[in-house]
Amino acid sequence: MERYICIHGHFYQPPRENPWLEAIERQHSAYPYHDWNERITSECYAANATARIQDGEDRIVGIVNNYDRMSFNFGPTLLAWLQSNARDVYEAVLAADKESQASFSGHGSAQAQVYNHIIMPLANRRDKYTQVLWGLRDFESRFGRQPEGMWLPETAVDLESLDILAELGMKFTILAPHQAKRMRPLGAEEWDESGDGHIDLTRAYEVHLPSGRKLALFFYDDTIARAVAFEGLLSNGENLANRLASAFSEKRDWPQLVHIATDGESYGHHHALGDMALAYALHYIETKELARITNYGEFLAKHPPTHEVEVVENTSWSCVHGIERWHNNCGCNSGGHPGWTQAWRAPLRQAIDWLRDNVVPKYEGKARQFLKDPWAARNDYIGVVLDRSPESVAGFLARHATRELTEPERIATLKLLELQRHAMLMYTSCGWFFDELSGIETVQVIQYAGRVVQLARELFEENIEEPFATLLEKAKSNIAEHGDGCRIYDKFVRPAIVDLTKVAAHWAVSSLFEEYPAQAKLYCYSVANEDFQFRDCGKTRVAIGRARFASDITLESQTLSFGVLHFGDHNVNAGVRQFRGDEAYKQMFEELVQTCITADFLGAVRLLDKHFGTSTYSLKSLFRDEQIKVLDNILQSALAEVEAAYRQVYLSHYPLMRFLTDTVYPLPGALRSAAEFILNTDLSRALTADTPNPELVGKLLDDARIWSIQVDRGGLEFAFRKTLEKKMAEFAAKSEDVANLNAVLGLVTLAQSLPFPVNTRQVQNAYYCLLKTRYAELKGKAEKQSQAEKDWLARFALLGEKLTVRVT
Repeated sequence: MERYICIHGHFYQPPRENPWLEAIERQHSAYPYHDWNERITSECYAANATARIQDGEDRIVGIVNNYDRMSFNFGPTLLAWLQSNARDVYEAVLAADKESQASFSGHGSAQAQVYNHIIMPLANRRDKYTQVLWGLRDFESRFGRQPEGMWLPETAVDLESLDILAELGMKFTILAPHQAKRMRPLGAEEWDESGDGHIDLTRAYEVHLPSGRKLALFFYDDTIARAVAFEGLLSNGENLANRLASAFSEKRDWPQLVHIATDGESYGHHHALGDMALAYALHYIETKELARITNYGEFLAKHPPTHEVEVVENTSWSCVHGIERWHNNCGCNSGGHPGWTQAWRAPLRQAIDWLRDNVVPKYEGKARQFLKDPWAARNDYIGVVLDRSPESVAGFLARHATRELTEPERIATLKLLELQRHAMLMYTSCGWFFDELSGIETVQVIQYAGRVVQLARELFEENIEEPFATLLEKAKSNIAEHGDGCRIYDKFVRPAIVDLTKVAAHWAVSSLFEEYPAQAKLYCYSVANEDFQFRDCGKTRVAIGRARFASDITLESQTLSFGVLHFGDHNVNAGVRQFRGDEAYKQMFEELVQTCITADFLGAVRLLDKHFGTSTYSLKSLFRDEQIKVLDNILQSALAEVEAAYRQVYLSHYPLMRFLTDTVYPLPGALRSAAEFILNTDLSRALTADTPNPELVGKLLDDARIWSIQVDRGGLEFAFRKTLEKKMAEFAAKSEDVANLNAVLGLVTLAQSLPFPVNTRQVQNAYYCLLKTRYAELKGKAEKQSQAEKDWLARFALLGEKLTVRVT
């Protein structure tokens, strides 16, 4: 009897990019990381690319790429983010697919995914088709091959979606057991009606579709999958391996595939060290010969379906009510907010549907002026999304345009296709999955809708924002201050909307705090600086400039002039307008400089109104990340004053505070606040110093412990981790330098003394690489080693011990 095991991870994050900047802005809830993608990459995606296998003494004896031995799919929008922001992880994922082809009879372990994770049964056929096609094209562009299988978001299934998968060449997909309605041997007439998940999960099945096409289906073991995701099975890799092996039965005389499917984030993000449990489980299964590790493509090729199955349509793996979670108040939620309702889901879905359906005829009518087939062009537009080079855009237009388009027509065409891209992004499933209308995932889909509204206004000269906002008003928030969807749109979407004038306003204000080159990139915009004049008048500064601003997405461009005044601190006023010629530009500069020199602040503001109208801009006009950077700069002097005041209180009363620790008298709140501020500030500086002082750090931590001061564990760990990683990178680059080795050794020793664990994964990775290269090389010299080399080996071994890496 042949035994196979396959573990599938569905790795996915919703697209989080600002629709107008095509970049993720800072998400404070992900602190100390910049955003949730960055945080989850550290905890999960990177962790699985370099997973640890430990011995019985918890020492690392191997670092492996889990993706090599598991089945997986990554969301296309997540892969795009990894490609730009975590290149090493991205390349590890691609390399794993190539490695898996060598291991699994030419079958890669990577599967494709529906492009931006929409709930397929709730979509119209046209959107379903584009989503599948975009997912396939994205996969092929990254992995260099055609996928064999495709993941359906939330395993939400209907026959039409399965038929599209089969039509576009997919061989299989994965579903939950309860999605199987009934089954029978191929060629048989009688059905086994037990259904409701009561089917043999160890074989592949075949579904016969209304079109006459066929598709293989795998139904994962939901009992073991649930234990992995929710019941703590990842606390021990050996237990996971044995639990998987226990699902085999001697009563079956056919090849058995025991397989599970869970969110990939279970392995490290949802469950700390879950990546290590997975690594050890795969290692244990192979070394103990419990079964052969495989993937779905290989198993399907070796053991085609012998049974036919019918599916229960409009079902999913994460809603017991089918697919109600994504358009109704069905009762499915996180469980973290008793008393909250998800009645907002239905009106939100209705508003989004209305927006989509409203723009469809307008899109078709306008697009037919420029494109042979507007929907075929949309299907092919994924090529431009993947490659926005001028050559790629030109090739796309050559294939689809009705004729040679003028520049305004090319811009309009790209705007039409961007409208359609965002009209699909606004259906990303996470917008409905969680508990609250004002949650970041739901606000994200409303922002995508806001981009559709903006493009519709520009293209069709029709304002559909008001009726859309009226529909959103029916969606009620659980949080009183947010009210409803209309208020949320006003608070979080309208202020985020960007056009070229706002890009210029950002450029104008930030130019006072940052020097830009003549040609610059500003998110998804290009800026050609044509002139910039600056004058410093004491505390007041004035600048005017002229630049060409262009969208890299739609190619729309404008030459705009700007003027900006900074009266100190956060007091900034700026104006933007169309460039009106050199004479008007020169006059504007001379008048602004004169008011600056004479400190006529009121006159300066009036001049801005005169030249730019009443639509002026301030620091609030900066994009979020730049706003934070500028405010950090502006707040330096203010925070220095605050620190000086707190430090004086702290130092002046330090003896008294120490005395109070030996009494029953509690530390007064004012003194506690001063101590908390100063100790956290000093700890941050000490841990990020080029050469941290262990004695100073120890003293600061002792004081914090004595007064029960809450230190910023997350922030301090993150900051010190970066210090340690930087020093390790210096050592790895010049590994023969014993001074670098000693510096890392000192920092690792310091890390062990801190009252919080420090994530040394990157340091261990670099160490393990040196262990397999330089250390092995020197160790191999044996009696030919110099004394310096012997000393290096001894110190390196000591570092390995502290990093819990088995050296010998």
